[in-house]
Amino acid sequence: MDLSAIILADSRFPGGGHVHSGGLEEAVTRKLITHERDLPGFLSGRLRTAGSLAAVFAAASAHAAARGVHSGHWRRLDVELDARTPSLAQREASRAQGRGTARAGMAAWPSPVLSQLLKETPRPHHPVIVGALVRVPFDAAMAVAYLAISGPASAAVRLLGLDPFAVNGVVARLANEVRDVSRRAAEVAGDDPADLPAPGSPALDLFAEAHARHHQEEVRLFAS
Repeated sequence: MDLSAIILADSRFPGGGHVHSGGLEEAVTRKLITHERDLPGFLSGRLRTAGSLAAVFAAASAHAAARGVHSGHWRRLDVELDARTPSLAQREASRAQGRGTARAGMAAWPSPVLSQLLKETPRPHHPVIVGALVRVPFDAAMAVAYLAISGPASAAVRLLGLDPFAVNGVVARLANEVRDVSRRAAEVAGDDPADLPAPGSPALDLFAEAHARHHQEEVRLFAS
Protein backbone atom coordinates (compact mmCIF):
# COMPACT_ATOMS: atom_id res chain seq x y z
CA MET A 1 0.00 0.00 0.00
CA ASP A 2 1.36 3.42 -0.97
CA LEU A 3 2.69 5.48 1.94
CA SER A 4 0.52 8.46 0.96
CA ALA A 5 -2.61 6.36 1.52
CA ILE A 6 -1.38 5.33 4.97
CA ILE A 7 -0.63 8.95 5.89
CA LEU A 8 -4.05 10.13 4.67
CA ALA A 9 -5.76 7.45 6.75
CA ASP A 10 -3.80 8.47 9.86
CA SER A 11 -5.86 10.30 12.49
CA ARG A 12 -3.00 12.78 12.88
CA PHE A 13 -3.32 13.98 9.28
CA PRO A 14 -4.82 17.53 9.31
CA GLY A 15 -8.35 17.84 8.01
CA GLY A 16 -8.76 14.15 7.25
CA GLY A 17 -11.87 11.98 7.22
CA HIS A 18 -11.27 10.80 10.78
CA VAL A 19 -12.86 14.03 12.10
CA HIS A 20 -16.35 13.01 10.89
CA SER A 21 -18.56 10.79 13.07
CA GLY A 22 -20.44 9.52 10.02
CA GLY A 23 -23.85 9.56 11.68
CA LEU A 24 -22.61 7.85 14.83
CA GLU A 25 -23.24 10.91 17.01
CA GLU A 26 -26.89 11.11 15.98
CA ALA A 27 -27.30 7.35 16.45
CA VAL A 28 -25.93 7.74 19.99
CA THR A 29 -28.29 10.64 20.67
CA ARG A 30 -31.21 8.42 19.62
CA LYS A 31 -29.84 5.62 21.82
CA LEU A 32 -29.54 3.31 18.83
CA ILE A 33 -25.93 2.64 19.82
CA THR A 34 -25.09 2.21 23.50
CA HIS A 35 -22.54 -0.62 23.60
CA GLU A 36 -19.71 -2.23 21.63
CA ARG A 37 -22.11 -4.93 20.48
CA ASP A 38 -24.11 -2.30 18.56
CA LEU A 39 -21.13 -1.18 16.49
CA PRO A 40 -20.54 -4.04 14.01
CA GLY A 41 -23.90 -3.63 12.28
CA PHE A 42 -23.63 0.15 12.12
CA LEU A 43 -20.05 0.17 10.85
CA SER A 44 -20.63 -2.59 8.32
CA GLY A 45 -23.73 -0.83 7.00
CA ARG A 46 -21.89 2.47 6.71
CA LEU A 47 -18.98 0.79 4.94
CA ARG A 48 -21.26 -0.85 2.37
CA THR A 49 -23.10 2.41 1.60
CA ALA A 50 -21.40 5.74 2.28
CA GLY A 51 -18.01 4.04 2.54
CA SER A 52 -18.47 2.26 -0.77
CA LEU A 53 -19.50 5.48 -2.48
CA ALA A 54 -16.43 7.26 -1.13
CA ALA A 55 -14.21 4.36 -2.21
CA VAL A 56 -15.62 4.43 -5.76
CA PHE A 57 -14.87 8.12 -6.21
CA ALA A 58 -11.48 7.94 -4.55
CA ALA A 59 -10.53 5.11 -6.92
CA ALA A 60 -11.87 7.02 -9.94
CA SER A 61 -9.95 10.12 -8.90
CA ALA A 62 -6.75 8.11 -8.43
CA HIS A 63 -7.19 6.56 -11.88
CA ALA A 64 -7.64 10.01 -13.42
CA ALA A 65 -4.66 11.51 -11.59
CA ALA A 66 -2.35 8.68 -12.61
CA ARG A 67 -3.27 8.82 -16.29
CA GLY A 68 -3.86 12.52 -16.82
CA VAL A 69 -7.27 14.00 -17.59
CA HIS A 70 -8.65 16.66 -19.87
CA SER A 71 -9.88 19.97 -18.54
CA GLY A 72 -13.25 19.62 -16.87
CA HIS A 73 -12.88 16.03 -15.67
CA TRP A 74 -12.44 17.00 -12.02
CA ARG A 75 -15.57 19.10 -12.24
CA ARG A 76 -17.45 16.11 -13.66
CA LEU A 77 -16.35 13.91 -10.77
CA ASP A 78 -17.43 16.62 -8.34
CA VAL A 79 -20.88 16.97 -9.93
CA GLU A 80 -21.45 13.21 -10.03
CA LEU A 81 -20.53 12.78 -6.37
CA ASP A 82 -22.82 15.66 -5.47
CA ALA A 83 -25.65 13.92 -7.32
CA ARG A 84 -25.07 10.76 -5.29
CA THR A 85 -25.04 12.63 -1.96
CA PRO A 86 -28.61 13.87 -1.34
CA SER A 87 -27.89 15.23 2.14
CA LEU A 88 -26.63 18.82 2.16
CA ALA A 89 -25.01 18.19 5.54
CA GLN A 90 -23.10 15.22 4.10
CA ARG A 91 -21.97 17.24 1.10
CA GLU A 92 -20.77 20.09 3.29
CA ALA A 93 -18.92 17.71 5.61
CA SER A 94 -17.21 16.04 2.65
CA ARG A 95 -16.14 19.39 1.21
CA ALA A 96 -14.88 20.67 4.56
CA GLN A 97 -12.75 17.55 4.98
CA GLY A 98 -11.67 17.77 1.36
CA ARG A 99 -10.53 21.34 1.67
CA GLY A 100 -8.54 20.57 4.82
CA THR A 101 -6.96 17.56 3.16
CA ALA A 102 -6.14 19.62 0.07
CA ARG A 103 -4.30 22.25 2.12
CA ALA A 104 -2.23 19.59 3.86
CA GLY A 105 -1.75 17.69 0.60
CA MET A 106 -0.42 20.74 -1.24
CA ALA A 107 2.22 21.09 1.46
CA ALA A 108 3.17 17.41 1.39
CA TRP A 109 2.72 16.43 -2.29
CA PRO A 110 2.42 19.51 -4.53
CA SER A 111 1.81 18.68 -8.19
CA PRO A 112 0.32 20.12 -11.40
CA VAL A 113 -2.50 17.56 -11.11
CA LEU A 114 -3.45 18.80 -7.67
CA SER A 115 -3.25 22.42 -8.80
CA GLN A 116 -5.57 21.68 -11.74
CA LEU A 117 -8.05 19.87 -9.51
CA LEU A 118 -8.21 22.78 -7.06
CA LYS A 119 -8.56 25.24 -9.95
CA GLU A 120 -11.65 23.37 -11.15
CA THR A 121 -13.02 22.52 -7.71
CA PRO A 122 -11.69 24.88 -4.98
CA ARG A 123 -13.67 22.95 -2.33
CA PRO A 124 -13.26 19.34 -3.47
CA HIS A 125 -15.03 16.38 -1.97
CA HIS A 126 -12.82 14.40 0.40
CA PRO A 127 -12.70 11.15 -1.65
CA VAL A 128 -11.74 13.05 -4.79
CA ILE A 129 -8.80 14.84 -3.21
CA VAL A 130 -7.62 11.63 -1.53
CA GLY A 131 -7.62 9.84 -4.87
CA ALA A 132 -5.71 12.64 -6.56
CA LEU A 133 -3.06 12.50 -3.85
CA VAL A 134 -2.68 8.71 -3.76
CA ARG A 135 -2.96 7.97 -7.52
CA VAL A 136 -3.38 4.22 -6.97
CA PRO A 137 -7.08 3.25 -7.24
CA PHE A 138 -7.11 0.33 -4.80
CA ASP A 139 -4.96 2.15 -2.22
CA ALA A 140 -7.07 5.32 -2.41
CA ALA A 141 -10.23 3.27 -2.01
CA MET A 142 -8.74 1.47 0.98
CA ALA A 143 -7.87 4.76 2.68
CA VAL A 144 -11.36 6.24 2.46
CA ALA A 145 -13.12 2.92 3.14
CA TYR A 146 -11.08 2.59 6.33
CA LEU A 147 -11.90 6.17 7.33
CA ALA A 148 -15.59 5.43 6.77
CA ILE A 149 -15.49 3.12 9.78
CA SER A 150 -12.56 4.39 11.84
CA GLY A 151 -14.06 7.88 12.20
CA PRO A 152 -17.36 6.62 13.66
CA ALA A 153 -15.48 4.07 15.79
CA SER A 154 -13.36 6.83 17.34
CA ALA A 155 -16.52 8.86 17.94
CA ALA A 156 -18.06 5.90 19.77
CA VAL A 157 -15.11 5.77 22.16
CA ARG A 158 -15.31 9.52 22.74
CA LEU A 159 -19.08 9.82 23.11
CA LEU A 160 -19.85 6.63 25.02
CA GLY A 161 -16.61 5.96 26.83
CA LEU A 162 -16.38 2.52 25.25
CA ASP A 163 -13.34 0.30 25.66
CA PRO A 164 -10.97 1.42 22.87
CA PHE A 165 -9.46 -2.07 22.63
CA ALA A 166 -12.88 -3.62 22.04
CA VAL A 167 -13.85 -0.92 19.54
CA ASN A 168 -10.64 -1.34 17.56
CA GLY A 169 -11.28 -5.06 17.57
CA VAL A 170 -14.60 -4.40 15.84
CA VAL A 171 -12.82 -2.31 13.20
CA ALA A 172 -10.14 -4.97 12.68
CA ARG A 173 -12.76 -7.65 12.09
CA LEU A 174 -14.11 -5.63 9.17
CA ALA A 175 -10.80 -5.95 7.28
CA ASN A 176 -12.15 -8.36 4.68
CA GLU A 177 -15.16 -6.15 4.03
CA VAL A 178 -12.92 -3.11 3.61
CA ARG A 179 -10.77 -4.98 1.08
CA ASP A 180 -13.86 -6.22 -0.78
CA VAL A 181 -15.34 -2.72 -1.04
CA SER A 182 -11.97 -1.34 -2.19
CA ARG A 183 -11.45 -4.08 -4.77
CA ARG A 184 -14.84 -3.48 -6.33
CA ALA A 185 -14.22 0.27 -6.36
CA ALA A 186 -10.88 -0.20 -8.15
CA GLU A 187 -12.55 -2.40 -10.78
CA VAL A 188 -14.73 0.49 -11.98
CA ALA A 189 -12.16 3.27 -11.49
CA GLY A 190 -11.80 3.88 -15.22
CA ASP A 191 -15.53 4.14 -15.94
CA ASP A 192 -17.16 7.34 -17.09
CA PRO A 193 -18.05 9.42 -13.99
CA ALA A 194 -21.75 9.32 -14.91
CA ASP A 195 -21.67 5.50 -14.88
CA LEU A 196 -20.05 5.06 -11.46
CA PRO A 197 -22.08 3.14 -8.84
CA ALA A 198 -24.38 5.07 -6.51
CA PRO A 199 -24.76 3.15 -3.23
CA GLY A 200 -26.60 5.13 -0.59
CA SER A 201 -28.15 5.00 2.86
CA PRO A 202 -31.26 7.13 3.47
CA ALA A 203 -30.94 6.58 7.22
CA LEU A 204 -27.43 8.06 7.32
CA ASP A 205 -28.62 11.00 5.22
CA LEU A 206 -31.46 11.64 7.69
CA PHE A 207 -29.07 11.31 10.64
CA ALA A 208 -26.75 13.88 9.05
CA GLU A 209 -29.56 16.36 8.47
CA ALA A 210 -30.91 15.90 12.00
CA HIS A 211 -27.45 16.38 13.50
CA ALA A 212 -26.97 19.57 11.47
CA ARG A 213 -30.31 20.94 12.69
CA HIS A 214 -29.43 20.16 16.31
CA HIS A 215 -26.10 21.93 15.91
CA GLN A 216 -27.76 25.01 14.41
CA GLU A 217 -30.29 25.08 17.26
CA GLU A 218 -27.47 24.93 19.81
CA VAL A 219 -25.66 27.78 18.08
CA ARG A 220 -28.81 29.93 18.12
CA LEU A 221 -29.41 29.07 21.78
CA PHE A 222 -25.92 30.11 22.84
CA ALA A 223 -26.10 33.26 20.70
CA SER A 224 -29.41 34.41 22.20
